[in-house]
Amino acid sequence: MKPLTIADSDTVVLALQDEIRRSPEARYDHRLHGLLLVAQGMSGREVASLLGDSPRTVAYWVHRFERSGLAGLVDDERPGRPRRLTERQLKAIETVLRKRPSDFGLSGHLWDGKTLSALIDQRWGIQLGVRQCQRVFRQMGFRLRKPRPLIAHADPDAQRRVKKTPPIGQQRSR
Repeated sequence: MKPLTIADSDTVVLALQDEIRRSPEARYDHRLHGLLLVAQGMSGREVASLLGDSPRTVAYWVHRFERSGLAGLVDDERPGRPRRLTERQLKAIETVLRKRPSDFGLSGHLWDGKTLSALIDQRWGIQLGVRQCQRVFRQMGFRLRKPRPLIAHADPDAQRRVKKTPPIGQQRSR
């Protein structure tokens, strides 16, 4: 049988490893494969080398499996950094976003990340970056609205004079 090859295998290996790390199910399956290889007689170092993990990581998998069975291979909750805004503050922000920034002493007619950041700092003394405020908009289902350009406020009489088709019921004078 002809040997199989994958073009640009170094890049493909990195991409596959990233995909495994991204998905909780894939990480679990990856650990299962590692344990299967250990159970079939491979050493921790061999498995680590084959799967692209450290020998210590493979040893952790084996110890967790011995202690807790298959449940030991499932990822624990990863809490991450605590939120800076409470649920109550987020509800208040949602109410505030339905009004104009000028109602709260801020400049502008439409909300954007910079304006929301200023409001949060003014109200609760919490400093959030513009990008984080934009994420808050998206999480709440709001979308960015940009002010209409000045050209959109054209003179209706001038528009009627230039228009090619006459209004319904009227004929164009020649």
